[in-house]
Amino acid sequence: MRPSFSTAGVVDLSALKKPASGAGARAGSAAGSAAAASSSGASEHVIDVTEADFQASVIERSLQVPVVLDLWAEWCEPCKQLSPVLERLAEEFGGRFVLAKVDTDANPRLAQMLGVQGIPAVKAVAQGQLVGEFTGVQPEPQLRAWLTDLITMAETEFGMTGPDDAAPLPPAPLDPLLEAAYTALESDDLDGAAQALHNLLSDQPAHAEAKAMLAQVELLRRTVGVDPAGVLAAAQEAPEDVEAQCAAADVLLASGRPEDAVALLLDAVRAASGTDRDRARLLLIDYFELLGPEHPVVPKSRQRLAALLF
Repeated sequence: MRPSFSTAGVVDLSALKKPASGAGARAGSAAGSAAAASSSGASEHVIDVTEADFQASVIERSLQVPVVLDLWAEWCEPCKQLSPVLERLAEEFGGRFVLAKVDTDANPRLAQMLGVQGIPAVKAVAQGQLVGEFTGVQPEPQLRAWLTDLITMAETEFGMTGPDDAAPLPPAPLDPLLEAAYTALESDDLDGAAQALHNLLSDQPAHAEAKAMLAQVELLRRTVGVDPAGVLAAAQEAPEDVEAQCAAADVLLASGRPEDAVALLLDAVRAASGTDRDRARLLLIDYFELLGPEHPVVPKSRQRLAALLF
């Protein structure tokens, strides 16, 4: 799951500012910048950075545009997979962010001060502050989405619009498995959609959109072709039958009555025990995923469920 970006709890990088002390220091910084600009693969959107020019190349530049740090080393094979993708995306985003590459072997103190625990490591800097990071190789769709979130945050929270000639922000593509699930739904292939979502969640268990979508797909699979009136009548006649209560809750939720559906399952949790209680509890959790944390019924129902269980 890609991280969100926020100014809350950001890390101030002011400790990494290297104070200039006279012409010699300024000359050293200029030489470092010149060396970075002339290094292999560098461009206006991809630069090499050292400790000597970190202040100008990263901190000061991040006042105008987000800077993404790519911390790597020559011996690191995963770095060789990630870095070319980041460089290509920096060119594609056309000035919306600057990719600053840091050789951790050549700049061990800088890597230490940045809190690097392993490489490849990627850190985002805006307004001189660390606002996001991740470690390890990520699939390109996740990288695009992460960068899009960074730029959106920089625009909304810091007012960074990028240079006048910056390329339009490219839309974040769907994960291929998520796209496959949507395609299957368009064809009314609920089984295919469920399989694609299960595959996605096996790789990314915390994928919020996939979890909510799978809960909805499973609800549709359970309620397609059923007789709502018959299901509700059966539940009313057998209040001790947890399976009947779960089926009725599904019908209520599918018909747009989430409060009634959740209340029915909470009553089942309260009255049942053992595996029956667990059945109603797990279905409630699925409902919470489907409705989302912002739905008014979810917070109070979570509290009531916790009270019933503990």
